[in-house]
Amino acid sequence: MPKVIAILGGTFDPIHNGHILPAKHVAKWLGINEIHLMPTHLPPHKNTVSASPKQRADMVKLVCDSETLFVCDQRELKRKTVSYTVDTLREIKREFPQTTLFFIIGMDSLLSFTQWHCWQEILTLCHLVVNCRPNHSVENCPNDTQLLLKNHQLSKSVAPPFINKQAGYILFPPEIACDVSSTLIRSKIKERQSCYNLMPTSVLNYINKHQLYR
Repeated sequence: MPKVIAILGGTFDPIHNGHILPAKHVAKWLGINEIHLMPTHLPPHKNTVSASPKQRADMVKLVCDSETLFVCDQRELKRKTVSYTVDTLREIKREFPQTTLFFIIGMDSLLSFTQWHCWQEILTLCHLVVNCRPNHSVENCPNDTQLLLKNHQLSKSVAPPFINKQAGYILFPPEIACDVSSTLIRSKIKERQSCYNLMPTSVLNYINKHQLYR
């Protein structure tokens, strides 16, 4: 049973370096050796995805095959309903009750976190790790987000290995410059522009083989 698991969810439509490099950065910062990449089935905040669930999972598997840090977790793809984070965390905690969970999100997700389904319970199940893009400050956050951080943000003077409880903190790792998005990649592919520096070659080869995002 792992003592610590980090989880990075998303549509991964497609998965790219903007997911992979910050996740590896967080793993090193936390001192952990396992991150679950979790493709969502029907994310509450998006109406559609371009690639099929199987294709998105296949692309995630390609990354996991080449990076021992990552595990492809398809539990959300097996659902027929909207993917709520709280349901996933409840399920994982039932499987690994003694394991500390870190849930990795971006700044955009933090700003809407207090509108998430059962968000208060989420913080009883895991710690949030917020990946910020360079020059994106939390100083001008909405009032509800500022109150959230006041109540839950872990002091930057406390190193992650010395966290003293299983859930409830919000952590900000050092920033990493990696400004890549799935929207940008889909646009570049549609316009037949090169994406070789934006994602693993195996994923790009899969996209080309299956004529995705054309």
